Amino acid sequence: MADTTYGSCCVDEVGASHIDADCVVHYGHTCMSPTSTLPALFVFGKASIAVNTCVESLSHCLTTSNKPILVLFGLEYAHAVQSIKEKLVVESSMLGSSKYPVLHYADVMCSVMNPSNYDKALKWELESSNGYTSNGNLLKCVNNNNILSPDHCKQNTLTITSYNLGGLTWSLPQEHNIEDYLLFWIGPDNPAFANVVLTFNNCEIVRYNADDNRLVKDLSHQRRILKRRYYLVEKAKDANIVGILVGTLGVAGYLHMINQMKELIKGAGKKAYTLVMGRPNPAKLANFPECDVFIYVSCAETALLDSKEFLAPVITPFEAMLAFNRGSQWTGAYVMGFRDLMASASPNVSNHSEEARFSFLEGRYVEDLEPQGKADEKERALVLAKATEKALNVRDRDSTPGLVKGIAKSGAEFFVSRSYHGLEMQNEKAPPQAFVMGKTGKASGYNDERS
Repeated sequence: MADTTYGSCCVDEVGASHIDADCVVHYGHTCMSPTSTLPALFVFGKASIAVNTCVESLSHCLTTSNKPILVLFGLEYAHAVQSIKEKLVVESSMLGSSKYPVLHYADVMCSVMNPSNYDKALKWELESSNGYTSNGNLLKCVNNNNILSPDHCKQNTLTITSYNLGGLTWSLPQEHNIEDYLLFWIGPDNPAFANVVLTFNNCEIVRYNADDNRLVKDLSHQRRILKRRYYLVEKAKDANIVGILVGTLGVAGYLHMINQMKELIKGAGKKAYTLVMGRPNPAKLANFPECDVFIYVSCAETALLDSKEFLAPVITPFEAMLAFNRGSQWTGAYVMGFRDLMASASPNVSNHSEEARFSFLEGRYVEDLEPQGKADEKERALVLAKATEKALNVRDRDSTPGLVKGIAKSGAEFFVSRSYHGLEMQNEKAPPQAFVMGKTGKASGYNDERS
């Protein structure tokens, strides 16, 4: 099984549960997101690659760069890594080992996944306070494809720093920063590569395209994604109604993240709706025009849903934390997987401030809505005041910039404010109509029509 309702990279645990399966065998590309109920066996496949050409490109980077190099790859090229290592050793012995800087290779984390092991690792992540490296990536220790116990991990991290991303794992000396490395990616420009580029956006990255045997150094289009995501964060700050899109039903911890997003949205004084619709597309999301922004809870490789066809921006949980936590600033670090956010501190539900906030998109000061808890306490005493506020809250687009406040705070209020509510039957006022004889015959030619 290698295709789910949401994305082909995730294990289809829902489909497997329909036949009471005890295990899932996943063929093809995978994001290696941990399963929640069933063990999984991964068959990555063996994509074709010209080893000699790849080694030539890697040798070129080794001779022209003064940085240490870290080799990352798509899982479909894992079968060729050993051949690349052996071929490169032969070339380095001919040229002299002193010609080459430090070279590290990533390893495949595992090909068999047991959900119980990841449940223990998740519990450890939530209880650990020192689980992050300096660049915001979750720190894990892996030995022989097994996640080590906390005590064993602390002992090992005295000398190395371990990383885990997209099914790959690698270790660097503790005194080395990954920003000092040149990342050499083997594979196409796919979501797995975008995950690497966004997560390590401070690193110099080159990509070897095995399809056309070409070394790509210009990644400006990938860098522009960060600017676009920052714009969506600023746009989400002005939202009043937020839709939480469930993008997975199998990745471990997705329910915890949905609840965490609800607490975050409630603390920011916004209204949240949880939507389950399979794989989102512009047509589906257009049925919810009351939502100003959507939060997509999914695996790391399907998290980015950005298209001009979407009427409202779709952001990730990490971007939601930046948008709805008052006073938070983006430091440049970017987290794709929501599991990396679950080990962080719970969102502060009392972070609401009565001070106006300057909106960069509106070009004026705006006042955020009160948290739902406080609003419910005042609702009985302020019914008349709220009704008056709605009546006076219509502002002219050409008016001078001032202090404005969002109009619709829930889907019900948005529906009432719409000028068209759908077809309405005026049975009481409409006079009865006389019965008339209809047409007879076929649609291709009725009896009273001339041929």
